[in-house]
Amino acid sequence: MGVREAAADGAGNPVVARRCGADVRALRSRWRTASLAAGWSYPADWPLEEVDEVCAVVLAGADAGHELYRLGAARAEAGAGLAETLLDLAALHAVLAEPVGSAGIVSPNVDAIPARMLRTTALGWGDVMSAQAASCAADNPLTGLATGAYLRTRLREVYAEARTSGRRDHVLVFVSLDLGRTTGWSRVVAMTLLADALREVFDSGQTIASVGPSVAAVLLKPDANLHRSVVNLRLLAADRLAVDPHVASTGPVEVWLEPLPATYEEVGELLCRYSVDGGIGR
Repeated sequence: MGVREAAADGAGNPVVARRCGADVRALRSRWRTASLAAGWSYPADWPLEEVDEVCAVVLAGADAGHELYRLGAARAEAGAGLAETLLDLAALHAVLAEPVGSAGIVSPNVDAIPARMLRTTALGWGDVMSAQAASCAADNPLTGLATGAYLRTRLREVYAEARTSGRRDHVLVFVSLDLGRTTGWSRVVAMTLLADALREVFDSGQTIASVGPSVAAVLLKPDANLHRSVVNLRLLAADRLAVDPHVASTGPVEVWLEPLPATYEEVGELLCRYSVDGGIGR
């Protein structure tokens, strides 16, 4: 009789209930030991309700596909990476492959996991991560600047509009800092201060995005005030950076205009160049 059937048939029998619970606890303990020995990073994060559900179903000899999917999803929600999740699954598979009652050391092997176990667990993990990615904001939570990916999306829309209208009326304003003499957190602080200056100068719906570790860009339609805005940005950014002694050594703020190239592919190459090389000495 399987665990589920035993639990159902012996719902009023405390001996049966204890036996079922003991079997689940024993399997869970061996699984946890094997997973930790294989490299599970945070022991306190390992126990989950879904672990017990998987143990109960596999002990019953039933198909654990649904429970493994839920386990993969729970691991993703808890912050476990896919590699760690699958190594944990390999630990379960290695334990189950041992003879009943065995207390020997097992060697988890991800490549030995049956395809169905691996697929259902990975699908559960992947579905959660896909949902999280879809709900993520398109900006950096520290600087508040839009991501480079979002800028590329906006540029694709601008080029599509240009094909329809027959004219390109956007330009890019690039801003670069020399972060060669700063390290660690000071780099983030410098870019955050630069982002504040950018948002203050360009506050009319322009796309302001990070292009690289030390370069930001603004996608906008030029007007009669653009030259003044560029000058104001250069002065305001320098003032903001000078206030913090940890980032005062970032050097001069470099600001320049770039007309949009003829094609979207060319502007992509431009962004790649500045994201790698920066603006200083371009």
